[in-house]
Order: sequence, then C-alpha cells, then structure tokens
Amino acid sequence: MQAPHDDEGLYPGTCRPAAGQAITAGKPSGANWRFRVPQGQLIEFEDAHFGPQRFVGGQDFGDFLVWRRDDLPSYQLAVVVDDAAMQITEVVRGADLLKSTARQILLARALGLSSPAWYHCDLMLDEHGQRLAKRHDALNLRTLREQGKQPADLLASLHTTDRFSLPRE
Repeated sequence: MQAPHDDEGLYPGTCRPAAGQAITAGKPSGANWRFRVPQGQLIEFEDAHFGPQRFVGGQDFGDFLVWRRDDLPSYQLAVVVDDAAMQITEVVRGADLLKSTARQILLARALGLSSPAWYHCDLMLDEHGQRLAKRHDALNLRTLREQGKQPADLLASLHTTDRFSLPRE
C-alpha cells in the first residue's frame, strides 16, 4: 500500500451520487468507494514543525478513496483506523503528506476517533532535488553499505545540506 502524495488533482465527482440520492445496498464488484469531502469545510491543525495548517475541502482536495476496487482499504482509511487501534498519539511523516493529514482528520471525525499530534519533517532530496523514496528507486541503507559507505558519511551529508549528496553508482 502506497501513501498518496499531495500532487493528486481534485476528483471531478464523476461517480458521485447527487445530494439526497440513495446508494444501493452493497458495493458493486470492482468499484472504488470515496469519502465525500464537505465542500468549503475548513480543516485546521497544528503541525509541530511547520506550525498552523489550514486546508479547505473541495478547494485544496476533493473526495478521496477509502475502499479500493480490489476490496482493500485505502491508505487513508488504513492509517486512521490503525493509529486509533494502536492508540497512537504522535505521528511523524514527510512534508509531502500534509494534505493527507487533513483527509485523515476528516475520516477520524466521521468515525468518532481522535486525531494524534502531527509533525511533518522536511524531505531528504537527492542531488537532482528529487525526494528519496522507494517508488523512485532511491538509495537505501543496504545499497549504501554495498557501496562501502559508512554511517558517518550519511550523517555528515545530513548535517551539511538539505540534499543527500552521496553519488549513485
């Protein structure tokens, strides 16, 4: 399951039922379920790193996936329920997931759950300014070890720049 990133566009509402329209019982095979985002609803939270955050439903993000057509929960639903089940009180994640936090706050409210405290950290970037991530075949510790890099190399890079400058081989 991959975390969504905040560059996803607004859902145009293609399959959204009209207000007041009944939804038939049961989920049709192969269908996605989306959370209906209240248009114009303000979602605010305090981020321990970036300070006050403010997003507007339908403007900054739209309806989002909560149950996938392959009959699995979406990332958003899974993390909200998992955090509640594990009684998580603080979440630390990358800055690229700030909007996801607003989505998760809406889901938690709808489910009657409390939200944890949030801290979004700066992203580590490679020498080209691209975030280090598995989906981009970014460097990992095993690769660094195989290249003969030492922990001190990584730590020195972290303390001297906002970009991870060890060359890829």
